[in-house]
Amino acid sequence: MTSDTTKPALWNMLFLCWLIACVSTLGSLFFSEVMDRVPCVLCWYQRIFMFPLLFVFTVGLFPFDARCARYALPIAVAGWGFALYHCLLYLGFIPKSMQPCTQGVSCADVKLELFSFVTIPLLSLFAFTLIVALLLAVRKGLKS
Repeated sequence: MTSDTTKPALWNMLFLCWLIACVSTLGSLFFSEVMDRVPCVLCWYQRIFMFPLLFVFTVGLFPFDARCARYALPIAVAGWGFALYHCLLYLGFIPKSMQPCTQGVSCADVKLELFSFVTIPLLSLFAFTLIVALLLAVRKGLKS
């Protein structure tokens, strides 16, 4: 079980997870609704895994319950898998013939690049990676 001295650290890690999920959710909505960037199929799958994390972390923070990491971790890992697949497709490691986007917006087309290498799937992969790492740290903190 956790001691009273580790609770603030666990709360801070879950709050960082919440903040990352919030920025990711608002960012994806900004790209699609404000900038009129139509999401591809893989972007939708990543949203399916990111959006509920915001609610899971909110429920886990108020009142504080670090056990919400148990529910958030599988969701974040699944989202990470889709983001990794999307990045590999973007980078050309996976052939375009294996993309799930057969109609509408292509999953392999570069729609936005910041600093000549940061793409939307890379931002998603980075967000899911941070969330998974923080959740693993929370789980480790619960066991100690």
